[in-house]
Amino acid sequence: MRLQACLNGGRSARYHPALPLTPQALARDAVAVREAGAEALYIHPRNALGRESLAAADVGAAIEAVRAAVPEMPVGVSTGAWIPPGGTARLVPMRSWTVLPDYVSVNVHEPEAEAIVGLMQARGVGIEAGVWTEAAARRFVSGRMPRYCLRVLVEMTAEDAQTAAEEAEAILDVLAAAGVKLPVLLHGDDACTWPMVEMAAERGLATRVGFEDSCVLPGGVLAASNAAMVAAAARILAERAAA
Repeated sequence: MRLQACLNGGRSARYHPALPLTPQALARDAVAVREAGAEALYIHPRNALGRESLAAADVGAAIEAVRAAVPEMPVGVSTGAWIPPGGTARLVPMRSWTVLPDYVSVNVHEPEAEAIVGLMQARGVGIEAGVWTEAAARRFVSGRMPRYCLRVLVEMTAEDAQTAAEEAEAILDVLAAAGVKLPVLLHGDDACTWPMVEMAAERGLATRVGFEDSCVLPGGVLAASNAAMVAAAARILAERAAA
């Protein structure tokens, strides 16, 4: 997997008029980003009010709609600590999931990370380890999480590209020094989205794009859709591979 589409994140409807929030909108975008070059999907299910949710009914509805539209694409969901009910209480709705995602993203720096990894691993759900900082990378490699994960998600949140690149290098160095052989997906938020796509392409790493991370194309033009974001990233990856 080289390119993941992150369709909505925790963004509100005010972020972009095409932000997909309902199961039906997520399904439509899933078809469009597949055609644009995405190989996997990452979504934040919402409740009837459009708010992020871990409730079994909301998670199940989103996953089932997406799978009906693109049955061959892996679909993952967030387990972020900010999603109600938050903290350790998050594990309660997760235990009640009847429709399971192919994978979840677990932020290593969160105190409940190990517990969520254990629960998901026991339920047969893949785990994408979210590493945001060098300190989180050191925590990751010092424990047992690497043996249960399908990849490492290196997420850069710095506001400038140079800082993001330096922080990404530090994380990659920690992983390499520890002998971690897992695939790496490198991406950035907002202003660092496209610099991290370029860096991932140069390193032969996977990456992701979509309205969770940004709504502008390279050069700063507003993207019309998630599919436009994915198509731009696919072109970058293809150009780097051919160089």
